[in-house]
Amino acid sequence: MAKLRLSTIPDDKPVRLTIKLPRALHLDLIAYGELVANGSGQPVEPRNLIPPMLARFMSTDRAFLKARREKQGTK
Repeated sequence: MAKLRLSTIPDDKPVRLTIKLPRALHLDLIAYGELVANGSGQPVEPRNLIPPMLARFMSTDRAFLKARREKQGTK
């Protein structure tokens, strides 16, 4: 099994957001969901992958974190 960055999908109260994705990205999300499902035994819908992927991306973006800290420090 591949070492994926996401292993579980948290169940959190959602805020509805509608987006359009390129077909290739949607197909990649389907494939990623299948890999997560193989590891966890639970089916994963592509739409449920997007929030944790974005959260992971933002939590590891050093420039974003630095800018956010600086902005919070000015309040």
